[in-house]
Amino acid sequence: QVQLVESGGGLVQPGGSLRLSCAASGSIFSIYVMGWYRQAPGKQRELVASISTSGEPRYADSVKGRFSISRDNAKNTMYLQMNSLKTEDTAIYYCNAGPGFRAYYTPTYWGQGTQVTVSS
Repeated sequence: QVQLVESGGGLVQPGGSLRLSCAASGSIFSIYVMGWYRQAPGKQRELVASISTSGEPRYADSVKGRFSISRDNAKNTMYLQMNSLKTEDTAIYYCNAGPGFRAYYTPTYWGQGTQVTVSS
């Protein structure tokens, strides 16, 4: 079973930056597509970004040019660098993993989530 643990959330002012990390257990990390979803209060959970096993990224239109996803298979860790944060980026961010093709996948394993709050 894959276990995922997020870290790096917090409170940041608009225009600021945060980097989220997701540590995965087991060697299975390298064969799964990884991704980040987020859920804001009163809204549905939505895809933020995903990354294939070879590092090909995919982004939601709302974060293109501001967020960058990466993974280090040797460290079983995935990252989400978030720049130029906006108040509408406020949400709980979830790390996940699952089988897929390139950066398209079925999220199967989920972390517990980390809160990101963008506010002045």
